[in-house]
Amino acid sequence: MAGLFSRALERRTSDQRDAKELRDGSAEAGCGLISACTNRALVTIHGELRWVSMRPVDGVPSLEAEIYDGSDAVTLVWMGRRRIEGIRAGKRLTAHGRIGRRGTERIIYNPRYELDA
Repeated sequence: MAGLFSRALERRTSDQRDAKELRDGSAEAGCGLISACTNRALVTIHGELRWVSMRPVDGVPSLEAEIYDGSDAVTLVWMGRRRIEGIRAGKRLTAHGRIGRRGTERIIYNPRYELDA
């Protein structure tokens, strides 16, 4: 039982360290935190892509990716795209666009972006 508890504590500490590293990376890139972004605001955010998926919307292809900056997450949606070179899970990038909502999720449609080297 102690082994299970110590592994859970280690995993949580690692997740907190990763979140802090992402928040620090956002500040270094000169970006605000996602958690501080208000709806309909033009934002510049920086973080890591957690997942990437192709999801058709009303028959139109769209590429979706979730970006996480250690404080919160936003779904990025590129309408009319099946894939974008360099956009994959684990990649860090800076995205620019107007943040909104789709149901309960925060979203940016057709963001401009720069991939980290």
